[in-house]
Amino acid sequence: MTVPLVEIAGLTVDFEKDGRLSRAVDGIDLAVAPGEALGIVGESGSGKSVMWLAALGLLPARARVGGSVRIDGQQLVAASPRLLEQVRGKRIAMIFQDPSSCLNPVHRIGWQLVEALKLHRRLDGATARAEALRLLDQVGIADARRRLGDHPHQLSGGLNQRVMIAMALAGQPDLLIADEPTTALDATIQAQILALLGDIRRDTGMAMVLISHDLGVVAENVSRVAVMYAGRLVEEALGKDLFGGPRHPYTQGLLAALPDLTGPRRQLAAIPGTVPEPGKAPAGCSFAPRCPVAEPRCQSDPPASRRVGLLHRSACHLSIEPGFSAWALPRAAE
Repeated sequence: MTVPLVEIAGLTVDFEKDGRLSRAVDGIDLAVAPGEALGIVGESGSGKSVMWLAALGLLPARARVGGSVRIDGQQLVAASPRLLEQVRGKRIAMIFQDPSSCLNPVHRIGWQLVEALKLHRRLDGATARAEALRLLDQVGIADARRRLGDHPHQLSGGLNQRVMIAMALAGQPDLLIADEPTTALDATIQAQILALLGDIRRDTGMAMVLISHDLGVVAENVSRVAVMYAGRLVEEALGKDLFGGPRHPYTQGLLAALPDLTGPRRQLAAIPGTVPEPGKAPAGCSFAPRCPVAEPRCQSDPPASRRVGLLHRSACHLSIEPGFSAWALPRAAE
């Protein structure tokens, strides 16, 4: 990897409730290179979104963030509000899951776009309005001049998501974090939004982090993938290596649950149980209670992340070779 744009080291997030701390993110080490497309996958509750909210200082006061997050060497953890305001939107922008809850319902689309341009690029008046029109054209909104005068409730979910993308691009960020950007959209609109994000990334040269639980979406839109489970990073590899030869039982379980579009029909494998709640992960490997090949040491010793291939790392005690599937083995009845 080239010199990282963003480098996360030992990131932890604890939430305080009733005097007790619950760990939601547990020692994440991750880097994003300039212009890279990185996918982050995992079940709901794995800590995917919390990690980046912590990096941008967007978590509530009861959250305690530790470790390091640097952009071009500049520390963001425990940074001053003034520094974070300079980074958010301008250096790192984020698209959230539900655009209808992020756009202000009482203000017109044009007002909200111009406000972002004033904040991040010091544009005003006719210059800001012209740039707002350009941004709406860039994200594929037809009749952009009329849409500037619309309120969010007058637009469909897909159009609101495009407006959110335009607002994220207003600051010309170096990194765009897309947090489940197509969750509430139908398949056709989802494909259009993802294609739009890909085109914009290639045109502008910005890096992108795509957070999703949809492995198909990630496989088609990123070059490298990080898999999270219970607040920990369990596998990281180039997309072709991870989908072609996953080396962690959890990643293998996620892929085994997907149906094949070609070839003979087969019974899908389901991962038993659920992701542990923050603060209730087992002492050893967090995935051990659900893992079909867990050993006694997995219950007590947390596995360290180790290299298993070129740019491929896995946090598992077992040396799982390419082609071996933990979920193809017969399992005892639960």
